[in-house]
Amino acid sequence: MKNRVPISSIMTKNVVKLNTSDDLTKAEQLFKKHHIRHIPVVSGNKIIGMLSYTDLLRISFADAVDDDEVIDTTVYNMFTVEQVMAKNLVKVSPETTIKETAEILATKEFHALPVCEGELLVGIVTTTDLIKYLIDQY
Repeated sequence: MKNRVPISSIMTKNVVKLNTSDDLTKAEQLFKKHHIRHIPVVSGNKIIGMLSYTDLLRISFADAVDDDEVIDTTVYNMFTVEQVMAKNLVKVSPETTIKETAEILATKEFHALPVCEGELLVGIVTTTDLIKYLIDQY
């Protein structure tokens, strides 16, 4: 296996993002449309939070509805993206190695990390990205 490979080589660069002005209905639509589980929340291009599909499940019955069905958005209207998102983020830089990133994810209780240059969001890496990388090594 290669050493010192930067996370930028496997991160998703074309990131689906939410703004603080977006609502949770839009968030759910993005999760389902793109088949993803984590969406960074930005103000401009500055990352301020991370919303996971699990965060939505905590406040709704979204998982009980088929992908094509419209959900009753009453619960979503009771909360904002900022109220539901994770705010205390662990971030990595594009130069952080895949090994270092894997170590962070293995010891924390989350499954995605924003990749940032300073406060500027440049990508996202998930446990799925790491698993795909490992599979490619064999």
